[in-house]
Amino acid sequence: MKIAIIGSGHVGGALAQRFIQVGHTVLVGVRYPLSMRSVLLAMKIGEDRFTTVESAAQQSEVVVLATSTMAAIDVTRELGDTTGKVIIDTMNAGRGRGPEGFHNTTEAIMANTLTPDVAKCFNATGYEIMLDPHFGDQAADMFVCGPSRKAKQVATQLAKDIGFGECYDLGGRDKFSLIEQLASVWIELALVQGYGRKIAFKLLKR
Repeated sequence: MKIAIIGSGHVGGALAQRFIQVGHTVLVGVRYPLSMRSVLLAMKIGEDRFTTVESAAQQSEVVVLATSTMAAIDVTRELGDTTGKVIIDTMNAGRGRGPEGFHNTTEAIMANTLTPDVAKCFNATGYEIMLDPHFGDQAADMFVCGPSRKAKQVATQLAKDIGFGECYDLGGRDKFSLIEQLASVWIELALVQGYGRKIAFKLLKR
């Protein structure tokens, strides 16, 4: 796939590296001049992969948004014409505080883009797990939700491509807050309770 990663922070950088490693074509959309995080990522994946937000989006089939929560609306508007593209939101509003006028980032994105193919995924674990989802002979699971079957299928395929065991569909747009609560649980365990960032969710069946 041709994938635009919008944002060069921990999550965007981890996904960019992993998608490249498994054979996808990746462009990173950023604002210039490059931030220190962008420079560090460019040293790992090549500066030639960096371009403007709109240029990255227009050259790609899939757009992965991994910016700050409060920038969600502005960045979505910078994408340009998103007709026919899939957008995957990796962000979390946190405690119900989303971009102005919205309770979560995905609703804000959907209100400011032309494509109906939007899903939320890659939001419920740390970037360290995205770089390596494997725990011995098992792999961490990922979760996805949204109103678009196409977008969820793409997100699921990408999650499995980079090594997640399963990617469970939690439902439609009414589950955006639920999937963000999973992220809150991860943050509570990893950072507040002190279990560390190298933890992940796994659904076990009997």
